[in-house]
Amino acid sequence: MTLTPLERLNNEIIKCRKCPRLVAWREEVAQVKRKAYKDHEYWGKPVPGFGDANAWVLVVWLAPGAHGSNRTGRQFTGDASGDFLFPALHRAGFANQPQSESRSDGLLLKNMYITASGRCAPPDNKPSNEELSNCQPFLERELEIIDPRVIVCLGRIAFERILKIYSEKKSVYKFAHGASYQLTNGKWLLCSYHPSQQNTSTKKLTPKMFAEIWAKANQLAE
Repeated sequence: MTLTPLERLNNEIIKCRKCPRLVAWREEVAQVKRKAYKDHEYWGKPVPGFGDANAWVLVVWLAPGAHGSNRTGRQFTGDASGDFLFPALHRAGFANQPQSESRSDGLLLKNMYITASGRCAPPDNKPSNEELSNCQPFLERELEIIDPRVIVCLGRIAFERILKIYSEKKSVYKFAHGASYQLTNGKWLLCSYHPSQQNTSTKKLTPKMFAEIWAKANQLAE
């Protein structure tokens, strides 16, 4: 069976061992586990993107969580951020269901692909610039294969990584929740606060604010 370019890329991502610190951390977390998940088999590898290969909208965030994506093997799946994200995507028509619990839960995305700036869970949720640069070619190839109309950046680091990939001047673009910019290549860049528990519990990011992001993404894509 012939693999698609995206399937081949994801196979490469899963096998990556470029960053010794991240390899050691993700595998240690997968062995030690959190008490609540002691009976779970952790993924413990780089987490590939997932979604609609013909997506209009590509979503980029920072990196997998140690006991979320690093456990389940799917972006935003198994942690509080995903619990906030997927109901919003379902209401906006991008997801067929509001829950995301495992890779086999039946979740499908329509017109959307979700990926990350870094593919391995980093200690303290802080990948280094070198580690993000090691991962950047994967994101560049995803952008080339999918060729989205709109790129939604969940957080400043994802936003700055996209600007770097497209060689855009950072001084021209300012990260702010709800800000949108048309890049020199014609693609739209849309900014949102990350749906981390810290942002949602403090109401820095509310369900209404998040719903407006996905309505705007739909609007820009059309």
